[in-house]
Amino acid sequence: MTDTPAALREAHHADVSGGWLRPAVFGAMDGLVTNIALIAGVGGGGVSPRTVVLTGTAGLVAGAISMGLGEYTSVRSANEQVAAEVAKERRELERHPEAEARELADAWVARGLPRDLAMQVAEAVRRNPEEALRVHVREELGVDPDDQPSPWAAAISSFLFFSVGALVPLLPYLLGLTSLWLALGVGGFGLFVAGAVVARFTNRPWWSSGLRQLLLGGLAAAATYAIGTLIGVQSAL
Repeated sequence: MTDTPAALREAHHADVSGGWLRPAVFGAMDGLVTNIALIAGVGGGGVSPRTVVLTGTAGLVAGAISMGLGEYTSVRSANEQVAAEVAKERRELERHPEAEARELADAWVARGLPRDLAMQVAEAVRRNPEEALRVHVREELGVDPDDQPSPWAAAISSFLFFSVGALVPLLPYLLGLTSLWLALGVGGFGLFVAGAVVARFTNRPWWSSGLRQLLLGGLAAAATYAIGTLIGVQSAL
């Protein structure tokens, strides 16, 4: 059986435009690590299970809102910066089309294309103003002006996945099981699973990605647990 070349298959590459996957992954990981560490810190301080639930819930709500707003602002600002640079490039193409064509040809020559051929292609591109704009933006800025991530998709993904991640270590307490170590164990399992899922998009070994996330989250939880234990409830009063 002959193997079909990748270039002839549709969607043989994953979507790396960054619309929702990056904020979703970042939100889930941040939610898990934040609330695992938060619960470890207050639990290590010896507070009551009710206080652990209150603290974890407050961390979930505040963190999810912060993540959503932060992602929206970040992506919106990045898109506005790209739009400003595209407008600048459009003005340059209108005012100095020959110089811009030479600049494009020089970039291709630097990559190994013969100068005569590079100039022919640059001149052909210049005859189509919109395509010329797209090509120049891709070459000079490294972005596709027609394929920018949605700030709303980023914000909603980050908000939802942070909430899900932050909820995981709280589940034992919400179900009436008030063991701090059980909550941390459930959170650690969530970190491992999340890391293993991410490996599906990165081609890393699932166990390696899962262990990496578990280790990072464990270090954060250990640090806050130690601080909570040192301070303690009595010291904080």
